[in-house]
Amino acid sequence: MTTPSPATSRPLRVGIAGCGAISHNHLTAFRSLDGVEVVGVCDIDPHRAEATAREWGIPHAAGTVDALLALDLDIVSVCTPHPTHEEVVLQAAAAGVHVLCEKPIAVELASAERMVQACDEAGVKLGVLFQRRFWPAAQRIRAAIDDGTLGRPILGQCSVMLHRDPEYYSRDAWRGTWANDGGGVLMTQAIHYIDLLQWFMGDVAEVYGKINTYKHGGHIEVEDSATAVITFTSGAMATLEASTAVSPSLGVQIRITGETGASASLTEFPEGSDGRVDLWAVGGTVSTEPAHPEGMEPNVPLATINGQLIPHHTTQVRDFVQAVREGGEPAITGRDATKALRILLAVYESSRTGSPVRFTPLPESAQSPAQVGG
Repeated sequence: MTTPSPATSRPLRVGIAGCGAISHNHLTAFRSLDGVEVVGVCDIDPHRAEATAREWGIPHAAGTVDALLALDLDIVSVCTPHPTHEEVVLQAAAAGVHVLCEKPIAVELASAERMVQACDEAGVKLGVLFQRRFWPAAQRIRAAIDDGTLGRPILGQCSVMLHRDPEYYSRDAWRGTWANDGGGVLMTQAIHYIDLLQWFMGDVAEVYGKINTYKHGGHIEVEDSATAVITFTSGAMATLEASTAVSPSLGVQIRITGETGASASLTEFPEGSDGRVDLWAVGGTVSTEPAHPEGMEPNVPLATINGQLIPHHTTQVRDFVQAVREGGEPAITGRDATKALRILLAVYESSRTGSPVRFTPLPESAQSPAQVGG
């Protein structure tokens, strides 16, 4: 496809770049939609590409992205390792092919910005997978912010307390390395919830954070734990804690308090299950449900986590396909995805320097009394 345009009457032709574990979610999602045909897959391991094509009944298995793009694609789904996303996206943009990319969009801010610019200049759409935004619980909290029930957020809390076995890192050589993974818990797991936090809270002005490795130092060179204080351009504040050194896993909780004084939180426990609203403190009443119900298995295998996310992958893939067909913007663009990346990279930078990372001047409401008075 050399000239991007809204959908024609023929089925949209899709290619999957990368045949690792997460490609199963993309294949399942695209194959579930009418008017969409997965015509090819590619992988640097040609045997894996061929095996995937056979398993899914896909006509073409390619060994390079160029060969995949030569199949007259409308959409390419990028499921390659994090640092390779830019190369695939730039190739797709040059070929006039719309791109749906797995998170993180990139591992460096400049790389993400080049990807966004290339797709803008080529007139192709760039979407990035943050499927947890499509949880009904997340949508409910976003609606409560927009309709004034919560109002403008003033305080937030994001807790990402997950379990990973050492085998998770040792199974794939690229995992847990700066060069090939781009980071640890922040880049690979917490980025989903950093995205949700900033979607609820707004644009970020300052990040002050620390990272450390407490449990997995024998298997990784990146962080397994992090904390941060985040200040937003509105003057709102939030805290972040994230770890894969937790056993048993406590899952994820995100709590928002708005200027009305009302609060709401959602919990994902066990990991991979649908987030659910476990606190709704509005209008003088408090409704709750257990964040950690008894009898639930806390430590969930990665394959199970990925499999449980397929319905939300499918919702986001459907949204992206609709944007391609109708000419609108996808729900989560490359620019949107860059925000979460920028926040977590600021945690790394702040931890390295010992100083806050400021994106913009802080509003007066976020300054200390000594600063406000001069």
